[in-house]
Amino acid sequence: MKLDWLVIRSQRISFRIDRRVPPILISLTVAVLVAMVMNLGRGEYPISPLDIVKTVLGIDTGNPAHGFVMYNLRLPRTLVAFMVGVALAVSGTIFQGITRNPLADPGIIGINAGASLAAVTVIVLFPAAPIYILPLSAFAGALLMAGLIYFLAWNNGSSPVLLILIGVGLSAIASAFTSLLITFGEIDTVSDALVWLAGSVYGRTWEQVFSFLPWLIVFIPMALILSRHLNALNLGDEVAKGLGTNVEWQRGLLILVGVSLAGAGVATAGMIGFVGLIAPHLGRQLVGTNHEGLIPTAALLGGMLVVLADFLGRTLFAPIEIPCGVVTAAVGAPYFLYLLIYNRKK
Repeated sequence: MKLDWLVIRSQRISFRIDRRVPPILISLTVAVLVAMVMNLGRGEYPISPLDIVKTVLGIDTGNPAHGFVMYNLRLPRTLVAFMVGVALAVSGTIFQGITRNPLADPGIIGINAGASLAAVTVIVLFPAAPIYILPLSAFAGALLMAGLIYFLAWNNGSSPVLLILIGVGLSAIASAFTSLLITFGEIDTVSDALVWLAGSVYGRTWEQVFSFLPWLIVFIPMALILSRHLNALNLGDEVAKGLGTNVEWQRGLLILVGVSLAGAGVATAGMIGFVGLIAPHLGRQLVGTNHEGLIPTAALLGGMLVVLADFLGRTLFAPIEIPCGVVTAAVGAPYFLYLLIYNRKK
């Protein structure tokens, strides 16, 4: 079958993109904006889509309460939901490509568990710590977990299968230590930790938006630049070496990018699972396996998934609010079982 490609080259960067990608990215961008408008308009104080657009564009709607509700309560929360979804989806795409396993996900192979253990340690043992310490600690925990997985999986080279198996085992250990901290912690700090572990964007402000934004600005472009090396690694180490890729160096850089995005996402919104599993799979069905098109597609899908999960969590049992991490788990767990059965039959 003949495929048409858009080829973009410069001295340092080369992209080979399926012609399906641009129209799909445009369609997904529109879908994301629609999901955001739905989320912004829903609540105890409903706002019409037209008034939402006017408020965002700075046009007077005749109701000063719109601006307060939008800019102080709902817009930061919605932006955080979108950015966390983008980070987790790109991280999941990277780890699936590195391990050549469609079931890999930063939440399944232990990266999120390492970030959670570090973050819960700060919440429970150092409740007075400044807010900027939380993302740094989560990143450190995720990086330490990734380094430990990489070290234990090393056997004259890193084995993708061992990366997953050791990651699952270390994830269980990290989760056990997290439970231990919650069991013996003070009741006030434990309550904060439990809410955070459920995965929620409730109460997120512009402070979280601006503290999370630099992580995306730095590491999303890095993921796109390294996407052609991810394509090579996805073909196998021997093929990648034959194509001129420094396998261990590129794999290490990609792990650093994936860990950074996952750690920052977990630090900002807690444990929102299965986004890094679902978004890349949906992206492959839309644009194929080429990571130069798959990464931005999965990013938009991940952002939309978390925004919709937040919307459903706020509306299904209103006025009771369900954390968006519970919604993604309710959807993602059956999807994970489906993938296990599907891959077993292949």
